[in-house]
Amino acid sequence: MIYLFFFLLMGQRIELLPEHVANQIAAGEVVQRPASVVKELLENALDAGATDIQLIIREGGKTLIQVVDNGTGMDRTDAELSIVRHATSKIRKAEDLFQIHTMGFRGEALASIAAIAHLELQTRNGQDALGTHLKMAGGTLESISETVVPQGTSIQVKNLFFNIPARRNFLKSTKIEYRHVLEEFQRIALAHPEISFKLFHNDSELFNIPESNLRRRIGHLFGSRMNDRLVPLEEETQVVKVDGFICKPEFAKKSRGMQFFFVNNRYIKSPYLHHAVMNAYEGLLRPDTVPGYFIFLQVPADSIDINIHPTKTEIKFENEHSLYAILRAAVKHSLGQFNIRPVLDFEADQNLETPYNLRHSNAPLPQVEVDRNFNPFLGEGAPAVQRKNYAKASKDSWTALYEGLGEGQYREGAKTHWIVESDAPSEALFDEGALDALTDIASFQVDRKYILTRVKSGLLLIDQQRAHQRVLYEQFLENISLKEPVSQTLLFPMKLAFDPGDLEILSEMYESLKALGFAIEEGTEGEVFISALPVLIPDAQVGTVLEELLANWKQQLGAEGFSEADRMARLLSRALSIRPGRVLDTASRQALINDLFACKDPDRSPFNKKIHSTLGVDELEKKLQ
Repeated sequence: MIYLFFFLLMGQRIELLPEHVANQIAAGEVVQRPASVVKELLENALDAGATDIQLIIREGGKTLIQVVDNGTGMDRTDAELSIVRHATSKIRKAEDLFQIHTMGFRGEALASIAAIAHLELQTRNGQDALGTHLKMAGGTLESISETVVPQGTSIQVKNLFFNIPARRNFLKSTKIEYRHVLEEFQRIALAHPEISFKLFHNDSELFNIPESNLRRRIGHLFGSRMNDRLVPLEEETQVVKVDGFICKPEFAKKSRGMQFFFVNNRYIKSPYLHHAVMNAYEGLLRPDTVPGYFIFLQVPADSIDINIHPTKTEIKFENEHSLYAILRAAVKHSLGQFNIRPVLDFEADQNLETPYNLRHSNAPLPQVEVDRNFNPFLGEGAPAVQRKNYAKASKDSWTALYEGLGEGQYREGAKTHWIVESDAPSEALFDEGALDALTDIASFQVDRKYILTRVKSGLLLIDQQRAHQRVLYEQFLENISLKEPVSQTLLFPMKLAFDPGDLEILSEMYESLKALGFAIEEGTEGEVFISALPVLIPDAQVGTVLEELLANWKQQLGAEGFSEADRMARLLSRALSIRPGRVLDTASRQALINDLFACKDPDRSPFNKKIHSTLGVDELEKKLQ
């Protein structure tokens, strides 16, 4: 009785949410950005049996997303049910969740999308003479009528998140949202090369892809140059069937963007399987680079669970360890089969192989010398036959091979040798003019990563990479502040190729790159022509620098900069700075120290990392006690 009294006194605390609020909450799980809507609508068109699909967007999908297909369409009853929550065409019982073969059909996401946007649907199936025209706003049905439309379905989603201002404010710029839409478009177009696709953005046709095979589809999406970079991949076992293409290791990039896994024609993300591919490429890649791959896995539908993630991009495999081993072996076999990875031939006769050091030399012609005066029947008074005289080598000559072994030539390779002091030939970092301010202060390189030098209070330890980043960063900022930045004009313009996603990012950076001294013109089919460079960037490193710049830009590195130009200076300093492991001679070490302490802020790198630390005499004495 006491609990009932308190319950009546406090009032009811648990209530059912209104339907429109429940729809908005459900929409938040399905729709994070315009790309989420694009994914759902394109998958609906695929399951409707469409052979021609058009995607039309404006402002990166924030104001308009429209998908037009020539699929089976819907009658009036199905059209009305498609916008109702929990209405579906592929699940009848709980067991169907583990036997899903489709991507999703009308009704599973339309109700959620309609709850946070203006939705307009026009559809007609092949049996009806007239189609259905339906309009919704914020989850409320505004009108439904008959109309004359071709067979298929057209769905328009306008003003995404118009009734949830907080969610709309979190959307990124038009270019960033378009890039996410493009990623979803590429994934679905790759998985279905037998279907033709078109993509329009702000009334401009960006892609018009005919039906074809997978190899040509990759070329249509990422440029015709991809044809020479692809290596076929094919393997079939009782556990999984693997096919698709992998890219040659010399074309691996620092930025990700062409890594695609498809399971039963559905795009997934799997760090575990990615590790299997990277393991197969071991020893073939440049440091910090990632190969491209387009890998399709066919497994039994009951051996995977695709419902562990709302967007179904992460799935759970029943035989995950077996899948890892099979994929790794398949990639290795493909690389070896096409002579990309060195393999051992146990049937070859090693005695017939040309030695490595003679492989590129010409074989000498045999020469025969005959003593025409030789006569075995002549007596002792006959002239002696001339023969070659091979004198025995003196024992003293062997000792020359071991001269100097006791004088420490092997110090360089000893495990305890961690300080490099020699002026061994190495690539100079600075111009000769930077050496004018050198002093006689000794410096040492520690572990090819730090510079150690003495100061009044003790020893100074400097991180060479962070120090170089600070020097380059301030030089780039000084170049940006000039109205006419200092640049070097190339004798012949340099041509570089990028895929559409990277090209879109690069176009965002044009103004900042121009302020630094770049002169860039966009060509056709993803080509870019560079006619001028900042003086700090060697022309031989332009491709590598821009590639790393794109990779860091995608990861939002340096986004804490005061402006886009400042962020660009940070990223370029990171791309051009010396790496750990590089040997610096005495002049380069001292020049780096001088340039660092000539900076305005020599204590912190552009990414707010500590550059140097002082070991005082007191600290050194304590360590020896």
